[in-house]
Amino acid sequence: MASSTNRRTAQSTAPLTSPTTPPRVGEQIQRLRAERKMTLDDLSRAAGVSKSMLSEIERDKANPTIAVAWRLTNALGVSLDQLFATQKSPETISVAGPHDIPTLDGNDARYQLRVWGPIELAGKFEWYELTLQAGGALVSNAHEPGTREHLTVLQGSVEVEADGATKRLKAADTARYVADVPHAIRNLGKGEAKALLVVIHG
Repeated sequence: MASSTNRRTAQSTAPLTSPTTPPRVGEQIQRLRAERKMTLDDLSRAAGVSKSMLSEIERDKANPTIAVAWRLTNALGVSLDQLFATQKSPETISVAGPHDIPTLDGNDARYQLRVWGPIELAGKFEWYELTLQAGGALVSNAHEPGTREHLTVLQGSVEVEADGATKRLKAADTARYVADVPHAIRNLGKGEAKALLVVIHG
């Protein structure tokens, strides 16, 4: 009988297949690689997987072992769970409830950011619901070169500062400004302010 150590080894090197239909992980790995603008050589080196094997996997000519899949997902910055979650058929309409939306609280700075954009677009195109309490401020360092922000005030009034310039905005006003410099959004009023913040990275 195999020892527990041998059984663990066998599990870690077993092909990622099911008794019925094997998962088509190759297409997902290729998509993730393309999204990150990585070449086959880039991912091969980062994951320690031969280029020929990677090519076979991406074309669904071979299924990676768990160990190989772990190295690939680690190099791509995703988890194994995320990789297999993408195997589900996409819904025509997917709905996220209030409790599914990530929220960032800047308690001391008196702001709240609700992350409305999907996580797969983070670092490319993001949108948030920004709530600023009276006296609250969202102060940011410079983003990547070429990044711009678009802020539409939904309630109250705010002041936007970018690269030393400032503008006051009231409800229904939209400011578009460079965000590859230090910038800030401040609520100088006495009541709560809300805004839609869209970030387009350079």
